[in-house]
Amino acid sequence: MDDDIDVLSRYTGIRSLLNPLWCYHGFRAAVVVLTCFGVIMVFSSSTVSMVAAGASPFKQAISQGMYCVLGMIVGVLLMCMPAVVYKRLGFGALVFAIFLQMLTFTPLGVEVNGNAGWIGKPGVFTMQPAEVTKLALCIWLPSALHNAKKLYTREGLKAYAVPSALYVLCLGLVMMGKDLGTGMIVLFIGFVAFLLGGFPVKYLAGLALLGVVGVGALVVTSPNRLNRVLAAYQDCTGDAIQGVCYQSMHARYALASGGLLGVGIGNSREKWNYLPEAHNDFIFAIIGEETGFVGAAIVIVLFVVLGWCMISVALQTKDRYVSISLLCITVWIVGQALVNIGVVVGVFPVMGVPMPFVSAGGSSLIMCLAAAGVAASLMRSQPQIKADSSKA
Repeated sequence: MDDDIDVLSRYTGIRSLLNPLWCYHGFRAAVVVLTCFGVIMVFSSSTVSMVAAGASPFKQAISQGMYCVLGMIVGVLLMCMPAVVYKRLGFGALVFAIFLQMLTFTPLGVEVNGNAGWIGKPGVFTMQPAEVTKLALCIWLPSALHNAKKLYTREGLKAYAVPSALYVLCLGLVMMGKDLGTGMIVLFIGFVAFLLGGFPVKYLAGLALLGVVGVGALVVTSPNRLNRVLAAYQDCTGDAIQGVCYQSMHARYALASGGLLGVGIGNSREKWNYLPEAHNDFIFAIIGEETGFVGAAIVIVLFVVLGWCMISVALQTKDRYVSISLLCITVWIVGQALVNIGVVVGVFPVMGVPMPFVSAGGSSLIMCLAAAGVAASLMRSQPQIKADSSKA
């Protein structure tokens, strides 16, 4: 115990922000606060649309609450598992994710808001396999790339053939579901994993450029995507006001009307069928309207805490697998949150990317909580955190 105190005594003043124990407990607290706040905001933002659809105003909130409980259970179970388990089960998780992704091309596949990457039966049960794919990549790629790096000096680029092929397969399956937003998150995860996993930088730079060209091609060859991109970076006039600009404009109206402290939870005007997807992809606009700049800033700070805690532990650990996996999860969770916020404030075009832990939706919430559980498990593998956890 005295050794633990001596080790942690160096984290004083500003350096206390790097304290692994602070990061571990701060990370878990931020996840819980974001998730609980998300349930409240889903209820507030969905009541009107539920009543308009002839359903109970509590329907969406009850569903979100159930997903929250299930996700918390999954997250806690994963948090209690030793980090070494993820190294061993990563490939199995990836195979399962690919299997689910392929089901989208069978009769089980359904289309939701133009996105064909869903399976299930609308109105009964639906899930987005891409969410499972994100987590599977975060726990499998670091291990696979670490093994490939060991073989690189003897086999050259052939050592990376299997990880690269399976990653491209996952990315392709997501893109084939017409979900460019999620595909870009998968691209970010892969870039970080390959960069930190020892893949030659000169080849990675070329592949990154090819990826940018590929995304650009997907945009210009789709009138819907192209119009959304143009709407984000040009003045909206004429028919565009009621067309491609409509959602973005009303999101900004919501943020603008929130002021400093907001109009109060439940008092949003934009949720009255003015802002589509108010409880989902554009829930941050309702947060800004009902809780104002202060509430929106707190949400952003909570995501900063998540990112800071994971990055801090990732930079301090001596376990390469833990480090890369944590950074991949950071890119996924925090990166997706930044993209979502960027869409709402008009920095990015509409992409259909939900806000982690907060937006309505079972697939996203459960898998984000699962990812948080994995991240907490990886953090617990560090000596100081492990010692503190064993005393609790």
